[in-house]
Amino acid sequence: MKSALIIRHVPYEGVAGYREPIEQAGYQVDRIDVADPAFPALDLREPDLVIMMGGPMGVYDQIEHPWIRCQMRRLAARLAADRPTLGVCFGAQMIAAALGADVYRGHARELGFHAVEVHDPDSPLRHVADVPVLHWHGDTFTLPPQAELLASSPLYPHQAFRRGPNLLALQFHAEMGEDERFEAWIEQSPEEVHEAGHTPETLRAAHDRHGSTAVAAGRAMIAEWLAGLA
Repeated sequence: MKSALIIRHVPYEGVAGYREPIEQAGYQVDRIDVADPAFPALDLREPDLVIMMGGPMGVYDQIEHPWIRCQMRRLAARLAADRPTLGVCFGAQMIAAALGADVYRGHARELGFHAVEVHDPDSPLRHVADVPVLHWHGDTFTLPPQAELLASSPLYPHQAFRRGPNLLALQFHAEMGEDERFEAWIEQSPEEVHEAGHTPETLRAAHDRHGSTAVAAGRAMIAEWLAGLA
């Protein structure tokens, strides 16, 4: 059986709705937290698939989080070997940085459910076109060299990119919408919720309204991407 490793940067940001298509594609899923003592010794080139999830930190927070530099170095080796890799939010930003892009604080907090503009109607992202999906970030990045831009939003033009069939980076969270940890996101970030013009009540209502549709679209997107891996 093929191996898939989920790298979790904080406990409340897991693979959520993406687990189902990954397992259905024949992967045995394992997970490791960056706080695990075994994490620094892992060779990230070994798993057949690596999935890097989100987190509240930034790629530039390497003094506060020294594991970022370590992870980035091993991630760069994996990407150089063109091993299948998926990054979500902070994970996508790490991929961008490892490929030579700039990652930096954005001009506004993007938070809540809204659709992205999909640029390639034949890409796996066609499944999320016109579907409100969850956004929760304040950082952004330049497009890495040789990367194909797949999606944009009115606030941030770089919402998703790929490099060949084996690398997919997603700024948004189409995995979230049916996971009870959404409540922890609200509890962990009250200032961000307020800054983005929301309240916990409006976010919960949007989650109830859009969550299941977002996750269904996200699962279809990931299933198609996995089916096309080289």
